[in-house]
Amino acid sequence: MTTYRAGDTVEYTVTFLEMTARPSYGWPVTPAGMTGALLKAEKPPAWYFRALYDAVGRDYAWTDLHDTEEGDIAEWLANPDVALYSLIDHGWPRGFFVLDARADESCDLAYFGLVPGLVGRGFGSWMLRTAILTAWAREGLSCLRVNTCTLDHPRALIQYQKQGFTLVRQETRKRLLTRDWTLAES
Repeated sequence: MTTYRAGDTVEYTVTFLEMTARPSYGWPVTPAGMTGALLKAEKPPAWYFRALYDAVGRDYAWTDLHDTEEGDIAEWLANPDVALYSLIDHGWPRGFFVLDARADESCDLAYFGLVPGLVGRGFGSWMLRTAILTAWAREGLSCLRVNTCTLDHPRALIQYQKQGFTLVRQETRKRLLTRDWTLAES
């Protein structure tokens, strides 16, 4: 593991992926030990999205939205073509994903992730397949997109490709860290 300090600049690679046809697999079997449900949030407040974003993203340097105004996030979430789904298990949020279908005939899996401690127990694959099939249930969809980066979980790219996404392009970027962060090695 490599630890970086707030104020350090890190270089990372963003990988853009897409899926241009509904995958042939069916709806996944619920993971063993899950007692909760995946719920679509109706008119979620910005603070709820921020709480999920921070809970899932703190280990992966998700800080992009920290500078985004509360009203901008609220407006985005209020759009009928944006859907936030929360994985609630044992009474509290364990993960989430956001489908952003504001563009004609395409949808972005804009955010996806699990809270620490749930990774490696089958929930991620289940939730990813569910997110993919939920997006493809949208009438007229011709392309589902997602991006990940080398700051995300080390298996994120492999998992997206395993579920049927194909690589479109990659970009190298730099980020100034606003808090200490440890890069998990694969």
